[in-house]
Amino acid sequence: MTALLALFDLDGTLFLTHDPISGQALVQTLEQAYGREVARDAPANVEHRGLTAKRIARNVLRAAGLTDAQIDSYLDPWCTLYAERYLELLADADPTDWQARPGAGEGLARLQRAGVRLALVTGNPEPIAQARLQRLGLAGFFPPEEGAFGCEAEERAALLELARLRAGDWPAEATAEVGDTPADITSAKTAGFRSIAVSSPRTGDRAELDGADAIVDDMDDIVAALLDAAR
Repeated sequence: MTALLALFDLDGTLFLTHDPISGQALVQTLEQAYGREVARDAPANVEHRGLTAKRIARNVLRAAGLTDAQIDSYLDPWCTLYAERYLELLADADPTDWQARPGAGEGLARLQRAGVRLALVTGNPEPIAQARLQRLGLAGFFPPEEGAFGCEAEERAALLELARLRAGDWPAEATAEVGDTPADITSAKTAGFRSIAVSSPRTGDRAELDGADAIVDDMDDIVAALLDAAR
């Protein structure tokens, strides 16, 4: 029997704190890269939950009047610039109020002991994701050479497929994705994965999580759902 591959989202799933540094870095680097003024609240005013950094940037730039051709001309270099600027801002910030999902470390350790393979799939660029994991004390659960990150593809479904391939062409039917947005559910289903939806501070109407194979509320429930899927 093939073991289960569990692909964890980060924001809203393992990391529960709003991080304004991300929006600051995004606006500053979009203006730097594209030479177009971007409203300070632009990231909050476009669809962004569950999306990759590249797709959020595209949504912001479209709202600022750029065409897709103009956006494509610098999107990859921008994503690198964005991650670099985030780390610069983070170095001068105080993230002591950052909160992991309660019980996250213990739950991930339980999954590892049960033979569940873990990987991170997030719309954040890898340096941002790793910085957050380090400060949350969760980095050791997610090998950096596995998973997939927001500068590697614009569509979340492509990131899920990349993570599956990096896990050794892991069978889709033995893969589950854990996330907190409708985009997580849709992309997991598109990939043929099991979808575990967890409520978070970003969840509006709980009905938006309908369509997942399991809807849960805390880390214990996430672990139970994944262990059930592994049977």
